[in-house]
Amino acid sequence: MSKQTPGGKIGAFAVLMLLAALSAGIFGAVHNQLSYSVGPGYFTDFKFVQFGTPPDLSPRAGAALVGWQASWWMGLIAGLPVLGYGLMRAPTTGALWAGGIGAIITVVMTAAICALLGLGAGFAYVATGFDLLTPPANVPEAEYFRAGFMHDASYLGGILGTLFAFFPMARATRLPTAGTPT
Repeated sequence: MSKQTPGGKIGAFAVLMLLAALSAGIFGAVHNQLSYSVGPGYFTDFKFVQFGTPPDLSPRAGAALVGWQASWWMGLIAGLPVLGYGLMRAPTTGALWAGGIGAIITVVMTAAICALLGLGAGFAYVATGFDLLTPPANVPEAEYFRAGFMHDASYLGGILGTLFAFFPMARATRLPTAGTPT
């Protein structure tokens, strides 16, 4: 016999929204470790200034902090429509949990894949020698494009992942309800 979730579907929705924000923030912090590796100047000369990162913080910790600050809220933006749909349509709390966890994983994985594709595009852009874009004057050009393409592609991946996240949630709304508490 399964336990009933405290707070029912509303409680599950609230916890899933928190998990979505936490997942997005952790993704941003980890993502920035890779992007710092390929473009430290993008952070030290651009993002740290933009985000007011304390100068006494180590660069890696600063990159993680910037990643957290730049992304936790994306979890709320991605979570609200998908989890809201689940709240309204899932037949049980268990179905909402199943769809919600699947949706969060879908968004994070899609953003990660797109970030890696963006990194590849950044390397390709630098290698081709195209001069269509201009980085800020104080940021090393190659570092700016490698890290910047990765950064922008991860946001696009978050948007795309939000659309894809409706699939696991829609599937969860069709789960059988017999014997499952609401």
